[in-house]
Amino acid sequence: MLRFLVDAQLPPALARKLTALGHKAIHVLDVDLLEASDSKIWDYALADGAVIITKDEDFAIRASVSKNAPAIAWVRIGNCPNEKLLAWFERELPAVIAAFEAGNRLVEISG
Repeated sequence: MLRFLVDAQLPPALARKLTALGHKAIHVLDVDLLEASDSKIWDYALADGAVIITKDEDFAIRASVSKNAPAIAWVRIGNCPNEKLLAWFERELPAVIAAFEAGNRLVEISG
């Protein structure tokens, strides 16, 4: 079971979907980080042992050059209805989990 922190550009419904699929997942809104800086979100994820799920390229860049980084799932899908996003993410989730379990710290998920 992985722990996920869903970033602000993605809907809270994604955290709920991941929870329904058996993972611990929260949205930044749930922990008063909706307006927080990337650094605060980064630090929260490190302390919580959570994978940050984000559309923000800044996290991916920072993770690629940092020695102490949380795991990052970088979502590379355009804007779409929540239902489509949730179905797409559920379909991709097994590969994402396998990549993190194999030791990857940055996983790019593209549609």
